[in-house]
Amino acid sequence: MRIEACGITKSFGSFLALSGISLTVDPGELVALLGPSGSGKTSLLRIIAGLENPDSGHVLFDGEDATRRDVRERQVGFVFQHYALFRRMTVFENVAFGLKVKPRKERLSRDEIRARVKELLRLVQLDWLEDRYPSELSGGQRQRVALARALAVEPRVLLLDEPFGSLDTRVRTELRRWLRRLHDEIELTSVFVTHDQEEALEVADRVVLLNQGRVEQAGAPEDLFERPASAFVMDFLGNVTIFRGRAEDGRAHFGPLAIEYPEHAGRPSVPVAGYVRAHRFDLARGEGQKSGFWAVVKHVSPSGALVRIDLSDGELPSTRVELSRERFEALNPRIGDRLFVMPSEMRVFPGHEDGTLTERPPET
Repeated sequence: MRIEACGITKSFGSFLALSGISLTVDPGELVALLGPSGSGKTSLLRIIAGLENPDSGHVLFDGEDATRRDVRERQVGFVFQHYALFRRMTVFENVAFGLKVKPRKERLSRDEIRARVKELLRLVQLDWLEDRYPSELSGGQRQRVALARALAVEPRVLLLDEPFGSLDTRVRTELRRWLRRLHDEIELTSVFVTHDQEEALEVADRVVLLNQGRVEQAGAPEDLFERPASAFVMDFLGNVTIFRGRAEDGRAHFGPLAIEYPEHAGRPSVPVAGYVRAHRFDLARGEGQKSGFWAVVKHVSPSGALVRIDLSDGELPSTRVELSRERFEALNPRIGDRLFVMPSEMRVFPGHEDGTLTERPPET
């Protein structure tokens, strides 16, 4: 099913949660609503579900206006962060609940319900736990029961609100990969809310990044990460170091660093900010061919495939560099070493004298 949100605005008292939001979710697509706390992502999800009404705007399902349609008429499956399972019901009974409370004329027979529940429990790989109670399950297992219950009523849309937010890191990683595989199998139009950028980039077909009730950027995960439309997107996705400087004569200058900035050619001198992701730096024992600066190693985090190194020169911002394990072992940096830091790629955005940024780079 195709979902369209058209000019959705929603306020709670004096707080503007959503301001003219418009987006489309194509049939069979898995879309992540990503953003910091208070950005409006859960409010938008609840409006799509019918749990909240917008102050203005419309929600369309396959081109039909569903804005004022009751939540029970929308055929939406909703999975909450904290499972919301019935404690005194078994796994089987929890999944079967939505099927048993349907109106009599729509209700399946007892044998059909049993077959449907068993099929779903096999789908979420929990058929061997059908007689257990929620208290006897792990957090990841409870979340999969909640997902099976949402799928039991054969929804047209699946909505998930921070589905893995209360789980530990390892379980979250396993479950989000499992969710991606499950979605590829059932191809159900799905929208999930998360504040975890890694989760959104790994799982979703498309990411909608919200900021202060507006869509900052929407697109494929690689588009947002590699081609950020604003300073906010650049800063929100990944570890970045921000350099403050000025643009003059088509170049941006940040102390010892200078890069081409053709967007500003022929314009008066203005303050700018340069953003560099942690993996876009390299380190050397001596000055290299590239523009760079000297800094002292302050901290090394050697665990994992990537090694994180924090450096400072006392004037430029503290810089975090991520090196591959092979590059780190070849360089062998130690705390107190003075190294030459070279950014291989920098994104420049217009700024103000106080260090704040405008939303978009100037049009050329």
